[in-house]
Amino acid sequence: MDFTNQVAVVTGGASGMGAATARELAVAGARVTIVDKNVVLATAFAEEIGVEVLIGDVSDAAFCEEVVQAVVARYGRLDILVNAAGIIVRADAPGTTNEQWQRVMNVNVGGIFYLSRAAVAVMKQQGKGVIVNFGSIWGGVGAAGVVAYCASKGAVHQLTRAMALDHVKDGIRINAVCPGEVNTPMLASERREPVTDEMLQRIASTVPMQRLADPVEIARVVLFLASDDASYMTGAMVNVDAGYTAR
Repeated sequence: MDFTNQVAVVTGGASGMGAATARELAVAGARVTIVDKNVVLATAFAEEIGVEVLIGDVSDAAFCEEVVQAVVARYGRLDILVNAAGIIVRADAPGTTNEQWQRVMNVNVGGIFYLSRAAVAVMKQQGKGVIVNFGSIWGGVGAAGVVAYCASKGAVHQLTRAMALDHVKDGIRINAVCPGEVNTPMLASERREPVTDEMLQRIASTVPMQRLADPVEIARVVLFLASDDASYMTGAMVNVDAGYTAR
């Protein structure tokens, strides 16, 4: 897939699946800007792969507007938005504080809404654009002990569907990739026991393919959804989960 001279923004682009997506887009010729709040990690990674970086919090609506304005000021357009930024709290409802609940919703749902709203305004003027959101298999089937995360990803799925229908006549395609178990920093985060090879193997054993995904395996599906090869797809939730939800 060739993305030569296409302008892309990838949130959560400093690590995990966001970083893998940014790298793949850059290799394919896109002019990429990564967005992340981790100054050190984002700056180093952007320099490594030769892309631009904007530092900030996607839960801030004003910052999201500024991201789109800055990219358009620099390149004159915005072709692709990948909303990969996300956080997780590993707790049931009684174990989730008000602050944790609100933070997960603000980042995982608010960030996608704010950036997509800003991007759509530009893409409508262009008559073309693509947005790929990061949902999750847990937005469809649910899981124990991650109630806020599951609720947020379910909201992302519905936001994707609704915005896809709202903007299909504007030439904008909006889809979501829904990963399963992927070997990323988020997989290891917020756990109450040390993350060991044995733990990772236990998680992998719950997957039909008996292994964790590499972030690049998700990134390549994102690139497909962002490409003209997916020209007849909008409003789709694309599971990339090694058969997890096929059972």
